[in-house]
Amino acid sequence: MSLNGHQFTCMTQCATALVRMKFMATKIPQKPSAPKVQPPEEGGSVVLERRTQKTKPPQMYQVVMLNDDYTPMEFVVVVIQEFFSKDRETATQIMLKIHLDGRAVCGVYSKDVAATKVDQVLESAKQSGHPLQCVSEPIE
Repeated sequence: MSLNGHQFTCMTQCATALVRMKFMATKIPQKPSAPKVQPPEEGGSVVLERRTQKTKPPQMYQVVMLNDDYTPMEFVVVVIQEFFSKDRETATQIMLKIHLDGRAVCGVYSKDVAATKVDQVLESAKQSGHPLQCVSEPIE
């Protein structure tokens, strides 16, 4: 059986790669050098203090629905029930507040969740042909 040039080249490359892999796998790991610690002066001891990190709670955003003269009240109630998980009575109260005051808070969420809620409401209104508007505002 004879090898052509291409087969010989492939075998040579595979053998070289195998030798390199074996070398890399058998190389003995070295221990990292220990950090240098200066001895305490006059018999004192070194005490490290652990500082507790305090993380702030995330900035919260309120999702506000705005009144318009064209979107049916029933559609607003259904949207509030569907996207804000409110029961019919609560959704109706929020809808009446929107109708009477021009706006009402439907829920308070983190930034990403609030943005998603706004997008869901706007997309639903658009698909149904209503001009309902919804925004998110940071709570201060």
